[in-house]
Amino acid sequence: MNSFFVPRFIYMIGTDNGGVVEINNTFLLNNNLLSIALAGLVTGIIGTGIGGLTAFFPVTLSDRIQSTLLEFTTGIMISTVCMELLPEGYKSSGFLHTSVGLLIGVVMIIIVDELLRAFYRKNRRNGITGYRDNNPVLLSGWMMVIAVALHNLPEGFAVGAGFQTGANVGITLSVAILLHDVPEGMAMAIPLRIGRIKPLKAFLITVLSGIPMGIGAFIGAAFGSISDMFSAICLGTAGGAMLYVSLGELINESRSIYRGRFPLLGNMAGILTGALISMLG
Repeated sequence: MNSFFVPRFIYMIGTDNGGVVEINNTFLLNNNLLSIALAGLVTGIIGTGIGGLTAFFPVTLSDRIQSTLLEFTTGIMISTVCMELLPEGYKSSGFLHTSVGLLIGVVMIIIVDELLRAFYRKNRRNGITGYRDNNPVLLSGWMMVIAVALHNLPEGFAVGAGFQTGANVGITLSVAILLHDVPEGMAMAIPLRIGRIKPLKAFLITVLSGIPMGIGAFIGAAFGSISDMFSAICLGTAGGAMLYVSLGELINESRSIYRGRFPLLGNMAGILTGALISMLG
C-alpha cells in the first residue's frame, strides 16, 4: 500500500502480515482518523453553538446595555488571548514564533477589514444600500468570526493529537476546549446581532465557525503531533486577530454607542469570566 500512515499503524498493532491485512489496517486507520475529525467537529460546533445561543436574546436594548455587551465580549477575548493562546504558544516554541504569528494575525485581519469596507463602498456606488452600509459593529462581528475560526484550527490540532495519545486524553481535551469555546460563541453572536443580523443566521454563523476544529483534529491525528513551531505560529495568528478586533474595533464601536462607566464594568466582567473559564479548563 502507498498510504503514508500504514507503516505506523501496522507497527502500533504489532503485525507485519501480507497485503490483505495491510489493506484492512489502512481501512481501520482511515476510519479512526475520520472518527477523530468528527469528534473535533462536534466539539467545535457545540462549544461555539452554545455561546451562539445569545443570538436569540433581544437586542432592542438601550445604548448603554449594547455598549456594555460589546465591552463584555472584548473582555472575554482579551482574557482568552492573554491567558490561553499566547502562553500556550510561548510554551510550545518560544516568544519569537508566537510573536511572528501574532503579527501575521494582525496583518491578516487588517486586510480582511479593508476588503470588507471596499465591498460595502462598492455596493453603495452601485446603488445597493441597506442596513449593512455604515455598520461598523457588523464589520467587527464578521472579523471576530474569522478570528475565532482561525483559533479553532490549532485547538483541533490539540484534540487530534490527544485522541492519538489515548481516548481519555482526547475526551478531556475536548471537554476543556468546548468550555473555552462557549464565550467565543458569545463574542461572535453579540456584535452580529447588534449589527442587525437575524437571530437564526447569527446562530448558524457561530456554529459554522467550529468547522475548522474538525479539520485541525484530522491533521493533528494524522501527523500525531504538529511541529511546535507551526502550532505556536497558529496560536499567535489567532491571538493577533482576536486582539486587533477586540482592541481596535469592538472597544471603539462600544464607545461610539455610549460613553460611561457602566461599559467599563462590562469589560472587567468579561475578563473575569474568561479567566474563570480558563481556570475551569
